[in-house]
Amino acid sequence: MSRKLNTIDMLSGRPLPGIFRFALPLAASSVLQLLFNAADVIVVGKYVGSTALAAVGSTASLINLLISLFLGISVGVNITVARQVGARDDDGVRRAVHTSVSMAAVMGLILLAFGGIMAVPMLRLMNVPEDVLPLAALYLRIYFLGMPASMLYNFCAGVLRAYGDTKRPFWFLSVAGVANVLLNLFFVIVLKIGVAGVALATVLSQYVSCVLVLVCLSQMEGPARLDLLHPQFDLPAAGQIIRIGLPAGIQSVLFSISNVLIQSSINAFGSAVIAGNTAASNLGNFINASCTAVSHASISFVSQNNGAKKYDRMMPICRDSFLAVVLIGVPLAAFALLFGRPLLGIYVNRADPAFRTVIEVGLLHIRYVDIFQFTCGFMANGAGLVRGLGRSWLPMFVSLLGSCVLRVVWIYTVFRAVGTLQSLYLSYPISWILTTLMHLACFVWFYRRLRPAAAGL
Repeated sequence: MSRKLNTIDMLSGRPLPGIFRFALPLAASSVLQLLFNAADVIVVGKYVGSTALAAVGSTASLINLLISLFLGISVGVNITVARQVGARDDDGVRRAVHTSVSMAAVMGLILLAFGGIMAVPMLRLMNVPEDVLPLAALYLRIYFLGMPASMLYNFCAGVLRAYGDTKRPFWFLSVAGVANVLLNLFFVIVLKIGVAGVALATVLSQYVSCVLVLVCLSQMEGPARLDLLHPQFDLPAAGQIIRIGLPAGIQSVLFSISNVLIQSSINAFGSAVIAGNTAASNLGNFINASCTAVSHASISFVSQNNGAKKYDRMMPICRDSFLAVVLIGVPLAAFALLFGRPLLGIYVNRADPAFRTVIEVGLLHIRYVDIFQFTCGFMANGAGLVRGLGRSWLPMFVSLLGSCVLRVVWIYTVFRAVGTLQSLYLSYPISWILTTLMHLACFVWFYRRLRPAAAGL
């Protein structure tokens, strides 16, 4: 095989080195994806103003809400392919790969249409200030032109992750990320088209990464090879992908709904506070993406060992995956705390009248949310461990109870009574920690049920 996948041995040896080999390139890939948005935020904050920064930032939670269901289904691609790989079912891999690409294209077109039609009504429901609304709607409509490319990239990347190949998606996003930054500067500084320019740059860069990953799969040898000239759709494979991935998608939607409610509460404080929250959230997302990359490693490791019936490796995978989150997340949180002020200064021009407010709000967000992002990594990892065992719906219900319901209750009780940003921000780390504990309890319970089954093989 001349063009093999860069695989990781998930079925033998201590899990920790393999988890790092899997998670670090994926974390870098996630960081590069975040740079798409970060480049938008930095360029508009520096060269257009804090109102434009607020416009881009106010759309983030809404975008996540609209795309999270479909991106959650891409987790089903990862688990389905990984399970077939572990079971050495080449035909199953082939059917899952082609079906996932067909599903991604359709889902991307649905999102494109829905985002364009519902942009303004949904932004109004989120209490976006009137001075921000026109720019936010413009950004959102252009952004959703890239949805077909975004869906195709993430579903195809799910196939590569199932084999442990996280390096090539990193390089694809590196190329797209450089293109995004250069296009941002060209559209905003040279053409001076502001928010529309940064949205257009993001869309074009998404198509770059999409083309690269499609070419990669089409040139592979073996069951993962994608034949673009002969698209296929296998109903049983689609059903398996949806059955596994839909709970993850619904879980993401529920998280996004709670985040939209929090963003709506933040929007009531005005555009300067929105801008500060946007800048700090953007910094925190880099920590979050680095930590939650471990959860994708957990899904693939547990899924392959589950398919191979190597149940004795489950607890070492659990132990080492949580250790990996600590080793990645804690240093990043410390860095954000120590260098928060200069990092926030990247996002807004010092001459902007709202500069001081943006910085102070951003520092508040770092102290109450961003330094605890590693606990969000714990939560994602716990859900990934359970999902890798094939228990797709349980993590959704746990997340609904431990995070989403708690946040909504918090908003309508604690935040309504206190009314400060600090009281609103505290809902994040508290919900992350409680949900982690519940996910971990579920994983241990299912593992103990597997041990007798393994002894009887």
